[in-house]
Amino acid sequence: MSKVAVLMAEGYEEGETLTIVDILRRADIHCDTFSFKGKFVRGMHGIIIEADKIFNNEIKKYDVLVLPGGRPGGTNLKDNPEVIKMVQFFNENGKYIAAMCSGTVVLSDAKVIANKKVTGYTGYAEKLIDGIFEDTVVVADQNIITSQGPATPFPFAYKIAEILGKDVTDMKEKMLYNFAGGK
Repeated sequence: MSKVAVLMAEGYEEGETLTIVDILRRADIHCDTFSFKGKFVRGMHGIIIEADKIFNNEIKKYDVLVLPGGRPGGTNLKDNPEVIKMVQFFNENGKYIAAMCSGTVVLSDAKVIANKKVTGYTGYAEKLIDGIFEDTVVVADQNIITSQGPATPFPFAYKIAEILGKDVTDMKEKMLYNFAGGK
């Protein structure tokens, strides 16, 4: 069974983070949240969530590393040298790295997007250095999966599930994603 690690730094974007975890768990994908300074993490809108685990080297055994956005969540991930090292480990070992919104800047700082197609929050074309920026909702190129922002965690999480071999067609129907205009 594939395993996904979702990082939760102080100031994580609640809607992005929790939607990703919810969809992956609905898809029957093992998905754990990881915090940094204790089990409880405050999101950018003040919602405090208990993470499943504390950040550690166990993450290296996972198949996908997810970096949600948020303010200052994305910056807190980017400024953490252990996160940068983990992103580089995943890249060097051909494992998937998925980032959205302000979490995408971690990819640039970790220098893992050279000549890879990426997307990110509005105005991030200049921040995603070395990447080939595309103004689209979700971009998957080699081992990198990126998405734009708070309105895009559904297609982002569905893409992660599909890459891990899950057929999300029925799930999209049951979650009314297609009804709401999703593709």
